[in-house]
Amino acid sequence: MLNILALSAWFLFHPVHVTLTSIDLAGGTDSMKVFVRMYYDDFLRDYRLFDSTSIPKDAAEGKKPFPEPLLNNYLNEKVNIRINNKLLTGKLLNQTLIDNEISMNLLFMAVKKPKVICVRNLILTGMYADQSNMTMIRINDFEEGVKLTPENNTVTYKLN
Repeated sequence: MLNILALSAWFLFHPVHVTLTSIDLAGGTDSMKVFVRMYYDDFLRDYRLFDSTSIPKDAAEGKKPFPEPLLNNYLNEKVNIRINNKLLTGKLLNQTLIDNEISMNLLFMAVKKPKVICVRNLILTGMYADQSNMTMIRINDFEEGVKLTPENNTVTYKLN
């Protein structure tokens, strides 16, 4: 009985290693909206591996927003989006921190008629072997969801 309780407690406290990324390009526009959500404590650990620059204490404790320039650098390094073989750069629009989950909205300038999209998601892949980066891609009439992992962190789609 004690073993069952101990095992149940371990599962209860064992963290889930998953992020959510949504990439959305509306037809006829040249702006792409990207949404990213992950656990804040995981983000802070991954950020410290990415950049050893000191994070302001208030931001590390979640009392103030994470500095925008640092967040932009991190996300542009970790989430690579190529359209027609051109690497896009995103700009943070906003961030929200609720219950240890950070949600970020970014804007990328894209092309109106994408033929090929390649997405590489490296968020937390250097930290957890069981990391899953759930990624949803919506471009015009194309919609596809994919699970990206440390071993399989890139997906490419040819569009109409």
